[in-house]
Amino acid sequence: MSRVGKYPVPVPAGVQVALQGRTVVAKGKLGELRLDLTDEVDIEVADNQVAVKPRRDDRRSRTMWGTTRSLINGMVTGVSTGFTKSMEITGTGYRAAVQGKDLVLALGYSHEIRYPIPEGITIVCERPTAVKVTGADKQRVGQVAAEIRAYRGPEPYKGKGVRYTDEQILRKEGKKK
Repeated sequence: MSRVGKYPVPVPAGVQVALQGRTVVAKGKLGELRLDLTDEVDIEVADNQVAVKPRRDDRRSRTMWGTTRSLINGMVTGVSTGFTKSMEITGTGYRAAVQGKDLVLALGYSHEIRYPIPEGITIVCERPTAVKVTGADKQRVGQVAAEIRAYRGPEPYKGKGVRYTDEQILRKEGKKK
């Protein structure tokens, strides 16, 4: 039995969850998210809870049971409170700024990097070395943060580059004379 799937997803006040055919729609103050259901699971929406049940008792249905419950929970959390990824930029001359609909990064290359901010995502730079990515869709927030980090990942000797705020960088010792 799924340890994750057996618990219903609580729906907070201000969030509406509806089933339209085989699509789950969650609406809240931060927007609207949709999830297409697989054929292995069914859901029931009743009295501010969403319950997920497997259709059959095979391995695929049981795995999709917990996965679907987690995806619906992420949707409900996303439209009510949203998700945030915080990143720090370390290095001499490394900085970030939001200009219009682009994030402009100076990461030690001969040119500045312009990253177009996607729809549904908000990027804020509180200071030139701190970037905060916010949005309702957990997957898109993580993907945008990973794409920004990929421009100059943290290196192990001096720790220069873009890293997540809660990330620990394993530092290496330099060469010895």
